[in-house]
Amino acid sequence: MAFTPWYKDMVVYHIWPRSFCDGNGDGIGDLYGVLYRLDYIKSLGADAIWFSPLYPSPNADWGYDISNYMDIHPDFGDLTVFKRVLKEAHERGMRVFMDLVVNHTSDEHPWFLESRKSRDNPYHDYYHWRPAKRGRGGRLLPPNNWTSVFDGEAWEYDSNLDEYYLHLFAKKQPDLNMDNPKVRDEVKRILRFWLDMGVDGFREDVITFIAKTPGLPSAYPRIPVANGLRHYSNLPAAHSYLREFKRDVLSQYDCFVVGESPMTDADTALRYVTEGPNQVLDEMIAFSHMEADCLFVDTIPRPFSLPKLKKALSEWQYKLAGRGWNALYIENHDHPRIISRYGSEKYRTESGKMLAAMYMLLQGTPFIYQGQEIGMTNMPLPELGMYKDVMTFNSARILGKLLPQKKVLSIIQKGTRENARSPMQWDDGPNAGFTTGRPWFFVNGNYHEVNVRTEDQDPNSLLNFYRRLIAFRKTTPVVLRGDYRELYPRDKNFYVYERRYFDQRLLVVCSFSPELQRFNAPEDVRLDKWQLVLTNYETCFNIGNGFTARPYELRVYLYGEAAL
Repeated sequence: MAFTPWYKDMVVYHIWPRSFCDGNGDGIGDLYGVLYRLDYIKSLGADAIWFSPLYPSPNADWGYDISNYMDIHPDFGDLTVFKRVLKEAHERGMRVFMDLVVNHTSDEHPWFLESRKSRDNPYHDYYHWRPAKRGRGGRLLPPNNWTSVFDGEAWEYDSNLDEYYLHLFAKKQPDLNMDNPKVRDEVKRILRFWLDMGVDGFREDVITFIAKTPGLPSAYPRIPVANGLRHYSNLPAAHSYLREFKRDVLSQYDCFVVGESPMTDADTALRYVTEGPNQVLDEMIAFSHMEADCLFVDTIPRPFSLPKLKKALSEWQYKLAGRGWNALYIENHDHPRIISRYGSEKYRTESGKMLAAMYMLLQGTPFIYQGQEIGMTNMPLPELGMYKDVMTFNSARILGKLLPQKKVLSIIQKGTRENARSPMQWDDGPNAGFTTGRPWFFVNGNYHEVNVRTEDQDPNSLLNFYRRLIAFRKTTPVVLRGDYRELYPRDKNFYVYERRYFDQRLLVVCSFSPELQRFNAPEDVRLDKWQLVLTNYETCFNIGNGFTARPYELRVYLYGEAAL
C-alpha cells in the first residue's frame, strides 16, 4: 500500500492570535492564552494549529507587515513562551504551523530601513525601487500604472532617493524583490530557523505573488482593483522560487506547506500541488468558493448563488482528484463569518451544522477558524470609524466614490473581514471571557448565548456537533479516501454529493433553503437501506425514497460494511 502523507488525515485549527485568548489581562490575545486553551483545541479533535503571524510588527496589517521574522511580537509573549506552546502542543499530539509572509515586509523592517538610505546600499535591491518619472510641469509620476490591493496606487514616493518603491498591499508593506538571490537566501534562513526549532510547517501568504514580470511594465486595459495582476500573479518564476525553497530547505524536514493564492483556479493550482517531482506545495488555499455572494472580494456584494458555490467546490474536487490534495475551509481571518453569509442567523445552529458537514466531508484537509465551531456571526458596527483594518478603509474609500455613505457603511458591515476578528467568545461573563482587561476590539453582543461554555454543556450544540463530525471523519475511510461525485448540480436549494471508496458509499444532502423543500434520493440509493449517520434535527422521517427538508437541513447517509 502506498504511503499516505500525514497531512491528508489531519484537521487544522486556525488561530488569529490577537483575538483568541488573553492570558495576561492587557486586552490582547497572546500565547499565554493559547497555552491555557490547548486542551480545548485538542478536545475538538484537531491535529494541528496554524497561527496567523506572531512576529514583531507595527500592525499596519495586523501582523502581515513583519519587522522581524525570527522573534515573537511582545503583544503575544516571547520565544520562550512560544517554545512552551510548541512543546505542549506536541505533547498533545498536535503539530504547529507558522504563517510565512515573504511577498513583502514592513517598512520598519531593518532591510527596508537600510534599502532607503541610498541607491547603492547593499539592501536597496532587496525591494523594487524605481526612479521617479516626470510629467507635465515636472509632476511626479509612478513607474507604472499598477494599483495595490489595499491602498490606492502600488507605488510610494521617497523624496530622499527620488524613487518609488512597490507595495502591492498597504504602503507600509513594501514588496521584496525575490529575483535577488540574497533575498531568497534570507527566506531559506527564516524557514530553517523555525523548522530547527520544531515547527511543523507553514501557511505561505499570497505566495504566488512573489515573482514580477521583468521590467515591471504597465498593464492594459486598466481594471479598477489590483491593476497589473497579470504581471505578478502565478508567473513561472514563482514556481521556480518555490522549487528552490523546497529543494534547499523544506525537503530536508518532515513538514507541511500550504500556499495562499488569490484569484487562482484549480488548473493553475495543479502547477504547484500535482504530486510528483515538480510538486512545490502540499495544498493550495482557494478563493472561488468564497465568492458565491460577491464579485471577487467580499465588499462587492451579490445575491448568494448556491449553483456558483457548488460549481466552485466541485471544480476543485474533480480536477485535483488523484493528482493533488485540497485545503478545505469556509472561514478564516480574511472573510466575514460564514453563517452570516451562506447560512442564517435565525437558524444559526442548524445552518452552522449543515455548513460544517458540507465542507468537512469533502476530500481534503479541513481547516477550522477560531469561533467557527461555536457559530460566531458577523458584528456590524454603527460607525465606520469604529473599524481598524486597512482593507476596510480602502474598500470604503473605493465604494465612497460610487455610493452614498449610508450604503457604504451597510456594505462594510456585511463584507469586512473584521467580522472574523472580534474576540473569541469563551463564556457569558465580562468580555465573553476573552480578557480581564479592556478588549483591543469590540466583543460581539451575542456572546451571552454564543460561547464555548454554554455550547460545551449542550449535547446538541454546534460545538459538540463539530466534535462528532471530526470523529466521524477520522474513522470513516470513505470520507478520507473516497471519490467525489456531485448530484443535482443545477438545483438551487440542495447541495448533494456522493463519496465512494470500495464498497462504502456516503451521501451528503445539504439544504440551503429557509423554507420546506422536497428532496428525492437518486434512483440507485434506497434511503431505507442506508444508515443515517449525521443530521442537524433530532427526528428524521422519510416519505417514500426522500423527505421534506426543514430549513437548512443536513442529512448524511452511509452504506457499506462500516455502516453495519
